Amino acid sequence: MARWMLAAVLLFMLAFLAAPLLAILLQAVQDPQGGYVGLANFWAYVQTPTLLASLWNSLWVSAMVTVIVVPMAFVFAYALARSCMPGAAVFRGISLIPLLAPSLLSAISLIYWFGNQGVLKDVMSALGVAQIYGPVGVVIAECFAVFPHAVMILVTALTLADARLYEAAQALGTSARRQFFTITLPGAKYGLISAALVSFTLVMTDFGIPKVIGGNFNMMATDVFKLVIGQQDFAKGAVVALLLLSPAVLSFAVDRYVSRRQTAMLTARAVALQPKPSAWRDRWLLLYCLLVSALMLAMLGMAIFASFASFWPYNLSPSLQHYRLGLVDGDVGEGFVNSLKMAFGTALFGTALVFSSAYLLEKTKGANVLRTPVQAMSIIPMAVPGLVLGLGYIFFFNIPSNPLHGLYHTLTLLTLCTIVHFYTTGHLTAVTALKSLDAEFEAVSASLKVPFYKTFWRVTVPICTPALIDIARYFFINAMTTISAVVFLYSPQTKVASIAILNLDEAGDIGAAAAMAVLIAAISALATCVFALLGAWVGRRTQAWRRR
Repeated sequence: MARWMLAAVLLFMLAFLAAPLLAILLQAVQDPQGGYVGLANFWAYVQTPTLLASLWNSLWVSAMVTVIVVPMAFVFAYALARSCMPGAAVFRGISLIPLLAPSLLSAISLIYWFGNQGVLKDVMSALGVAQIYGPVGVVIAECFAVFPHAVMILVTALTLADARLYEAAQALGTSARRQFFTITLPGAKYGLISAALVSFTLVMTDFGIPKVIGGNFNMMATDVFKLVIGQQDFAKGAVVALLLLSPAVLSFAVDRYVSRRQTAMLTARAVALQPKPSAWRDRWLLLYCLLVSALMLAMLGMAIFASFASFWPYNLSPSLQHYRLGLVDGDVGEGFVNSLKMAFGTALFGTALVFSSAYLLEKTKGANVLRTPVQAMSIIPMAVPGLVLGLGYIFFFNIPSNPLHGLYHTLTLLTLCTIVHFYTTGHLTAVTALKSLDAEFEAVSASLKVPFYKTFWRVTVPICTPALIDIARYFFINAMTTISAVVFLYSPQTKVASIAILNLDEAGDIGAAAAMAVLIAAISALATCVFALLGAWVGRRTQAWRRR
């Protein structure tokens, strides 16, 4: 049965990921008239200095953001999972703020803070930075945008730990510092590498932030946007899109290497780790979380303030004209209904698909021929820009002879595209949780002739419910905020709210765009509270084993 389920997952990934990407590959070897030109488009790319400069810009910006974000996220996640500081639940909610609105929000907020008409524009000059537009703004905004992704993975890695290891270390007189470097860091190694890969590929493939605040600083994702949207050059845009898949290849190679060396940190005889109070440690971690949270709230707060300002920066009196422009003149009300439908579908079906496929890969045996392609295609979506994936869906699903052509321009296709687009982060989160469980659970079930799906439902799912809640929340919020993945796929009847932000920004109505982003953030914040209550209720019913 596991073999057939894994085959079904593979078939889904082939139809909704591999086939659209293959359609893009065909575009890369054709000229504008549809004739076959081989590698001519790739050779033209190599001979274009501006495109090569964009490649370098994407690489060093992605590396810099990763180096900054992963240590910051690890300390924050450590404070949430391994300390007794007060307000941990509040801080965890604040860390998810960047997920509540489209990535354009952070760039818009930075412009209001440090732009030519910004509140703190003089600070940039004092620091010797000419302007926020360019690489400085891109790096800051990207750090804000990818921080919650890294935190979510690292909290999962640090939550599941065996207290017996630390008790043995304390009995042997091992210092807290040595425990950290010999037990904590090795145990969280897979989570750290996963967080780094996610951060790097997210920055490489994001086009919203560089488009708004990048100025003349070109990156590969914005090149795709300019080539495809501006110049209608699908062939060259496809070439750049294929180059953006390289991080996925690296991610898959690193993931396979680390997986072979990862050991389970939670066995059937494990004792849940309960952090002990430490006044000095908890005080400093609380101060750090307060500082990071203040920066998060400052970003969102400026966007809220600007959305109510009548005419920035000359008339700051509160007004609802930006909201009126978006909801009434922009006719976004129906779009919010469509966004909610898509978000609920993505959270429900996306979580079920991601966790089931991760379980089949990690906890079942056999069907080795199917495992490698499924695992590879589970990593690839993170490196595929939403804009490129949307274009692939056009090329593939807009063919009348395609049996799946009936899905084109439907909310179902938008939902499936969103699931595929955000598949990798949920997959890595699920795998991180599953790798912490000893294979002894499945071995005992097999010896007792218990089917694997009963073990999955009665043992694995209850233990991993915190990760499942995080994955569902991640899917829901990203479905509410995504722009690039669905910008080419909607029809007048299936238009979603997030598209309005792009349309308003392109029209120059930045205030109205900020207002719509704030509304999406408000809905996402309400959903976060609902998921938190759900997690608390489910935790009381499934996590009793953690209470000693």
